[in-house]
Amino acid sequence: MRVNFTVNGRPQEADDVWEGESLLYVLRERLGLPGSKNACEQGECGSCTVRLDDVPVCSCLVAAGQAEGRDVVTVEGLADHARRRSCGDAPGTSLDAARGWQPKGTGPATGDDPELAPVQQAFIDAGAVQCGFCTPGLLVAADELLEHHPNPSDADIREALSGNLCRCTGYEKIMDAVRLAAARQGEGA
Repeated sequence: MRVNFTVNGRPQEADDVWEGESLLYVLRERLGLPGSKNACEQGECGSCTVRLDDVPVCSCLVAAGQAEGRDVVTVEGLADHARRRSCGDAPGTSLDAARGWQPKGTGPATGDDPELAPVQQAFIDAGAVQCGFCTPGLLVAADELLEHHPNPSDADIREALSGNLCRCTGYEKIMDAVRLAAARQGEGA
């Protein structure tokens, strides 16, 4: 089957998709977007979290065909998603740009390196990443939280991130990162 959907603001098409293929598999293997991680394949760890029509979902549990005609935002598209949200633009992140994403200053100078989303920068600044395997799912979940609850309580943060497991940290740095992103977002308002 062919699946037509929008990924990170751009129309995409995946051909010869088997009816049992997960959205995670299509994103990683067919579209070359490896940010969402394949860990438990049971929806328990949150490492594969993406936004499907603005709702965080475990992409390992979503059949690729369910994405037909829908909008997907992956960790590779968070910066552009945040920019579009704040500016009202709608161009999206090209598939090639998402595949070649590197933090500003680490790749060849092209003049159009993507910026980090505020939540991504906050995770770096708060030291909220260790091995990084869970980080994409945490970032997607935290970004969704901050979009809908710009001033979350600690209980709100815990609830929003409750579907994401991190085996390296005690979660305090992750909480700090979300608090920092919220504070910075509040300062910019």
